[in-house]
Amino acid sequence: MKIATAAYPLDWFDDWAAFESKARAWVSDAAEQGAELLVFPEYGAMELSTLAGRNVSIDLEQSLHAVSERVPQSDAFYAKLAAEFSVHILTPSAPVFDTDVHPDRPVNRTRLIAPNGKSAVQDKQIMTVFERDSWDVATGSGPLMLFDTSLGKIGVLICYDSEFPLLGRALIEAGAAYILVPSCTEALAGYWRVRIGAISRALEGQCVTAMASVVGNVDWSKSVDAGSGMGGIFGPPDTGFPSTGVIAEGILNQAGWTIADAPLGEIEHVRKTGVVRNSTHWHEQGGDETTIPVTYCDLR
Repeated sequence: MKIATAAYPLDWFDDWAAFESKARAWVSDAAEQGAELLVFPEYGAMELSTLAGRNVSIDLEQSLHAVSERVPQSDAFYAKLAAEFSVHILTPSAPVFDTDVHPDRPVNRTRLIAPNGKSAVQDKQIMTVFERDSWDVATGSGPLMLFDTSLGKIGVLICYDSEFPLLGRALIEAGAAYILVPSCTEALAGYWRVRIGAISRALEGQCVTAMASVVGNVDWSKSVDAGSGMGGIFGPPDTGFPSTGVIAEGILNQAGWTIADAPLGEIEHVRKTGVVRNSTHWHEQGGDETTIPVTYCDLR
């Protein structure tokens, strides 16, 4: 299985055709390099606010609504690309107003789309300080999802969620072999916090984690005006994996895909025969654990 994870710059779109052109170029580029699973970053969809004009994109509250209104249309186009290029796509996350979750505030939502047209969403579970105080983003009421795909069982921890071990553990207990970590971090320290979280989850769960980042600066937004990071694909530093645990990484703040093989067989092998067995020995820590529900979703 080959994963592509994005260091993704946000762009200005004069019209919908410009968005479609960019999305197609990114997906086709990864597919041509053999990628089967494409991971876009957290809040990568904020560039859709430019379609409503600068007065909207520069205003936080208006931009949240403008993006949410475009999500069904962008999801449909990513589904078209997934089918056309025979890839799985984790879409750029977006603020989505969903009255089934909250009457008047958005959730931070991404969608995993399979090439057969099946898809399901994952909402961010724990909000950062700026999401609580500035954006007033609601906590996703839906549980963690385990996506069963033709590539393997996949979980998603959006940015800050990756920094909480019990969320990652719940996905591992449910059967996840891959955990996708879309992120949006302004400062280098923020990038490293998420990266350390992604690497830690790979170590604890003896799994592969794939981190995507927003990169670059824009002058049309006050909410996602700067992004720092790069793509990264991580595994346990053990049998069959690099001694550093870094399977592949991009170049800091340089836009593009980071692509690497991450075979399911290697994950199964290290869990059974690794020098250490973190995944198996987790419960020997003792103490009480919070039970976090995970919902199974069949995208095969």
